[in-house]
Amino acid sequence: MISIGAFEYILLSISILLIISILASKLSNKATIPIPLLLIFLAVGMLAGSEGIGKINFDNIKLAQSIGVIALTFILFSGGLDTDYSNIKKVFGTGIVLSTLGVILTTLVVAIAASQILKLPFKESLLLGSIVSSTDAAAVFSILRSKKISLKGNLKSLLELESGSNDPMAVLLTLTSIRILAYPEFSFISILVMFLKNIIIGILSGIIFGKIIHYSFNMLKLEYEGIYSVFSIACVIFVYTITTMVDGNGFLAVYVVGVSLASRNFFYKKSLISFNDSVSWLMQIVMFISLGLLVYPSKLIQMFFPAIIITSILLFVARPIAIFICLIFSKMKLNEKLMISWVGLRGAAPIVLATFPLISGIEKADIFFNIVFFAVLISVLVQGSSIPYMAKILNVHAPFRKKSKYPIEFEQQDKFDAELLEFIVPFNGKIVGKAISELELPNDSLAMLVGRGENYIIVKGNTLLKEGDVILFLAKKADIPIIQKILSDIKTEKEEIEKSE
Repeated sequence: MISIGAFEYILLSISILLIISILASKLSNKATIPIPLLLIFLAVGMLAGSEGIGKINFDNIKLAQSIGVIALTFILFSGGLDTDYSNIKKVFGTGIVLSTLGVILTTLVVAIAASQILKLPFKESLLLGSIVSSTDAAAVFSILRSKKISLKGNLKSLLELESGSNDPMAVLLTLTSIRILAYPEFSFISILVMFLKNIIIGILSGIIFGKIIHYSFNMLKLEYEGIYSVFSIACVIFVYTITTMVDGNGFLAVYVVGVSLASRNFFYKKSLISFNDSVSWLMQIVMFISLGLLVYPSKLIQMFFPAIIITSILLFVARPIAIFICLIFSKMKLNEKLMISWVGLRGAAPIVLATFPLISGIEKADIFFNIVFFAVLISVLVQGSSIPYMAKILNVHAPFRKKSKYPIEFEQQDKFDAELLEFIVPFNGKIVGKAISELELPNDSLAMLVGRGENYIIVKGNTLLKEGDVILFLAKKADIPIIQKILSDIKTEKEEIEKSE
């Protein structure tokens, strides 16, 4: 008879927790009030913990921090890789200001308020402010996607850029605050030099490795598609580690690598983005569950009032002040600034950062961890649940764009000057009733598929076009304007009358 050891029980526990989290996330999408997935995963971890029904005793802070760091690395890389670079370029300057100056201002406001209200020394208040200063992109956009809500203009791109790039700044401020507490003789000049060095090396590392990895993807010509995914994992770990070893910001480096790759074409790009999206979700679930396991609800309740104070300052004072100062010269409207201010959702990063003081042996570190954890829960519950409604109240919501419904994928390559595009036949278009062969299309263009209602029609020369048909074309970039002109040409009023007669 085969005996079951501790290892098998650990694997069984992990699989059960993952399955419960996924099933719970499915139920949350159907809820009347949108429940952020972050809250679901944390709740699963807390319920499985030593004071929950699972009775799993997990108090290894170092392991939890390591899991959090690895998870954040892959989440940031996936976020960068999924970034629409063309949209990011439009808001790059504003986004960088929010993710740097905005984080610093948030830290200072929280620190000043905490020192006055909670009667903490300013150095300790600065550490607390640094930990809660960054926002969480994954939690925000999981709600927007699940409830089919998008945002007008460049708001979504700006929030994506800010959320994806402000974690490195928060990490830097937290580590700097810990050094100030641990080494009182640490000078301001030393802090500034370390700060600049960290940021500059992180950005340069991301740019350089981004180009190298892109070149490698196109030149290696590996035999199996799946190996590219394994290669990407190795590259992410390598970039983070090397950058950190030379005193750069590893989180910033991997995010820049992701954005760099997103702006270029390479083999199996779409499948790589899809793979890293799955890895990102796995990392989020594992990280949130492990952080939930680390918490003792009985100790958490003791920090209720301090957490309420810190969260209130964060939501209604620090974040708005930081946003309005950063956007003082922006042409954005008041409702857009208010929306950006409200979408300051705290997530995994502050909880992971709260483990750094614990490991460093900072006094009151356990109190800070519980305050931060509770503050994140409140932020996720209040802000996360109200984001869809705030978008409508502030009139910044826009129709949610669904991805293409066609069962065809196309890998764009630099050496292949063509794109796969959809065109809708207008209701009063000149091509209605015509066969595909009658259209004077460029020689190098190819009509591949017609979507009519819920059906797909393989295109032939005698395929007749109807109003509302969606045609899938493969065409050279230079020919696209010509095809658009042919397909969108509208009948004049005279032509309509002649047709009716």
